[in-house]
Amino acid sequence: MSDFTSNFWSFYVTGISLVGIGACLLLLWFSGRAKAMTANDNTTGHVWDGDLREMNNPLPRWWVWLFIITVVFALGYLVMYPGLGNYGGTFGWSAVGQYEAEVAKGNKEVEPLYARFNGMKPEDMAADAHAMAIGERLFMNNCSQCHGSDARGSKGFPNLTDKDWLHGGTPDKIIETLTVGRMGNMPPMAAAVGSPDDVRNVAHYVLSLSASPHDSVKAALGKSKFSVCAACHGADGKGNQAIGAPNLTDDIWLHGWGENAIVAMVNNGKVNQMPAQAPKLTESQIRVLASYVWGLSNKPGAVALK
Repeated sequence: MSDFTSNFWSFYVTGISLVGIGACLLLLWFSGRAKAMTANDNTTGHVWDGDLREMNNPLPRWWVWLFIITVVFALGYLVMYPGLGNYGGTFGWSAVGQYEAEVAKGNKEVEPLYARFNGMKPEDMAADAHAMAIGERLFMNNCSQCHGSDARGSKGFPNLTDKDWLHGGTPDKIIETLTVGRMGNMPPMAAAVGSPDDVRNVAHYVLSLSASPHDSVKAALGKSKFSVCAACHGADGKGNQAIGAPNLTDDIWLHGWGENAIVAMVNNGKVNQMPAQAPKLTESQIRVLASYVWGLSNKPGAVALK
């Protein structure tokens, strides 16, 4: 790790760049100074195809000057632009800076498009066909990679078309989720639950909470052990949106259903991350996108979830 926190690689890249340019100049100087053994007719004695003789003529002047100009250009470029390790160049250009400038320019160009939505409530935007068309495009470009083009998600990625929300499904909560992202973390709980049999009993009790197929005897044995899980999921298993703990009573399984899936979750835990969209999207874009997502599980004009 020290190789990536020290200046070694900066010096290494700088050295390689300058040595390479210096070697080109040295090669040019040497080729002009070196004298080949020639005959009286200025040939080297090498003959091909019977009559092709190698001459010992100097390099063409235009080629030499073009070579020198190329070297000067390379040195000038390294002074003005990044190329010598940590040195940023006199122009201060960077790929990140150019990217941010282009994004800012693009956002400024589309700003008038979002201006008409700035004073609208998310619920009203969800009923606006123009806003939803823009929201759908934002969703396809930024969210569908995980949640699917139909927003129904897949294993490990929440379905956004139902009313099951880990952190709350109000427009404000969706805006918050999009803006700052979410980090879900269920720690491994097997040691706290007890033996492997205890873990399987808890799994059957969890299945019983949603009336899923289960072994009632094992579920009864696992009920007392569920107290370890109740700290996050609640004594009734209905979850806690304040910390993103899932509701275990609704028969919606984000990471898989059945005894084995629940046992694996208890034994190994799970970490899930929803990346923040604020670095990519403007505040207006996030509001339109949040309205679109809210509208997926609420009819246009419906009252916001409480």
